[in-house]
Amino acid sequence: MPQATKVSLNASTAYATSDDFHHIFSEEMNGLYLLGLLLTADAGKAERCFVAGIGDSVGGNPVFREWARSWARRTIIQHAIRMIEPSQQKLTIANADPLELGIEPRLGAILKLDALERFVFVMSVLEGYSDQDCSVLLGCSRQTVVKARTRALEHLATADQIVAMHEEGLHSTYTLVS
Repeated sequence: MPQATKVSLNASTAYATSDDFHHIFSEEMNGLYLLGLLLTADAGKAERCFVAGIGDSVGGNPVFREWARSWARRTIIQHAIRMIEPSQQKLTIANADPLELGIEPRLGAILKLDALERFVFVMSVLEGYSDQDCSVLLGCSRQTVVKARTRALEHLATADQIVAMHEEGLHSTYTLVS
């Protein structure tokens, strides 16, 4: 009679526990909140995404411990998508005032993007999602994702030039005064 083989999971294949997720959300609170803020362009909605992300991560389907950090980020992205529905909006520019939120100008430029452009930029450029993943999560075509990213990069390049000129102007003014 064959002998039963005892299989044990080592630490790298164990599932993440609620303590693991609580640790991730407390350790990466600023970054996870910023992710929600960049997606929603609204401090209150970002906070709701963060809190809902904790709940989903802790009470959701089991996830391998090594995937827990990316799962936590994904839950925030999914909540932001459900909350904002960026693919359903027509050229909606965020009302967020970057200075009021204490955000530096380059990040503030992201907040000023159209909702779909902002989501595609954050998801594909900052988070590394593929065009296919963005397309599926956002409920739009890959071509729409590519076009939205192109527009976002064009807007951000222009915004970056304006910030650079402003900073250069401040530097020149400082040099003249000194």
